[in-house]
Amino acid sequence: MGSGKMFKRLVSVAVLVLGLAACTTETTNQLAVDGKPIPKFYNLAAQNEATVQYRMLDSVNALRNSVGAPTLTLNSQLNAAAATHSRDMSIQNRPWHFGSDGSSPLDRVERVGYPGILIGETISETYENELDTLAAWMSEKDTRFVILDTQALEMGFSWFQEPNGKIWWTLVTGGQSLSSVAVTDE
Repeated sequence: MGSGKMFKRLVSVAVLVLGLAACTTETTNQLAVDGKPIPKFYNLAAQNEATVQYRMLDSVNALRNSVGAPTLTLNSQLNAAAATHSRDMSIQNRPWHFGSDGSSPLDRVERVGYPGILIGETISETYENELDTLAAWMSEKDTRFVILDTQALEMGFSWFQEPNGKIWWTLVTGGQSLSSVAVTDE
């Protein structure tokens, strides 16, 4: 066999091997010190804020509809209260319901001028996306109750993402104030 034919065969085999190697889908997961896979970076800055908020609203409403709870609407004042708390949890570096100034969820919804009443608040510190976070909330009795509470009529949802990818999520629900409920004499 001539050296020209041998070279062509070698090139053909090399191309075939490289082509097959490119087709493999096997990936190696890197593990963190706790032995769990390192989370993939979920970049919220590259997404439209309203798209993320409405994706969460639609998902929450699907869950609520499945149990006969009323559909929620997104409320900009509750979104503002949620955004403020998400950023504040990052500053404090702990997920909890109180602000660095001692404010409670009730204080935060009052500060943004929300005319209804606070029904509940759920929070999370995670690297997961909003739908994974919702699934985690639904797996816990207390946070599931906040999401499915039939008294809730409106929702606020926001987050703060740190440069390292950690996300601080806050979901706030609200309802009618007692003064806005019509009272009828029977």
